[in-house]
Amino acid sequence: MVRGLRYHVRIWEPDPARPCAGDLLMLHGWMDVGASFQFLVDAMAGNWRVLAPDWRGYGQTDRPQADCYWFPDYLADMDELLRQLAGEAPMDIIGHSMGGNVSMLYAGIRPQRVRRLINLEGVGMRGAAADKAPERYAQWMDELQAGARMRDYATQDEVAERLMKNNPRLSADKAHFLAGYWSAPGPGGRYEILGDPAHKHINPVLYRVDEVVACWRLITAPVLLVLADRTDAWHAFIESDEFRQRLSVVRSLEKTKLANTGHMLHHDQPLELARLVESFLSRVVPADPPAADAVRSTP
Repeated sequence: MVRGLRYHVRIWEPDPARPCAGDLLMLHGWMDVGASFQFLVDAMAGNWRVLAPDWRGYGQTDRPQADCYWFPDYLADMDELLRQLAGEAPMDIIGHSMGGNVSMLYAGIRPQRVRRLINLEGVGMRGAAADKAPERYAQWMDELQAGARMRDYATQDEVAERLMKNNPRLSADKAHFLAGYWSAPGPGGRYEILGDPAHKHINPVLYRVDEVVACWRLITAPVLLVLADRTDAWHAFIESDEFRQRLSVVRSLEKTKLANTGHMLHHDQPLELARLVESFLSRVVPADPPAADAVRSTP
């Protein structure tokens, strides 16, 4: 149980006949599930113990009573998950998209709990001016009144086709594997997406860049940021001065691009991504994590 919710954590255990390379926590993105990392896990050469939760409201984890989902809840869930999975020991973390964003914030809030961090396409959003708040709140309330629903599908094959339409680089075998974790038969026999429709509601709170930067500035873990070379939606932003300035506050950062990949780079090029990840983990030795008392007293 995590903060009153039954949390599902998928665990890939290491081969007992080989020395364990260590623990890796993998955190999925928006409208995804922990099983999404299967292809990356398969491609890794090291004998890792991998733990991949389904975030609240996704996959097999419980859905709270929610009008929308908030980053503070993800952060508090992550804090409790780490406590249960690793005690007070720091952990190596891989986060994709939303999972990368949550991980970056957490690494600044609890720097003593993050050993090394690999951020896959978790670039955040452009800053929004405060005068956009009334419009955002109004849109959120309008969406609540209208309600949200997920489309359902006649068969699991249709779900796989939807996944391939979302990502034309996804092969049919991978799509059918993912469809088995991304959906399940509902009471009427049609396949329902395993995600709370409330995830589709816009967040009424604007993305506060100054708060994000304040957290990133306190990250002590070495960070590897892996970007896709064919993510059209992000391209202009990640090449902007705004993004470069935001990244500049991170003390120990490496940035690289993975070729021939879209946003779901752990699906598109799992072998190349595994090589990047394991190279980083093998050569980057983290500094001793700060003591919790020192973190709390940071001005």
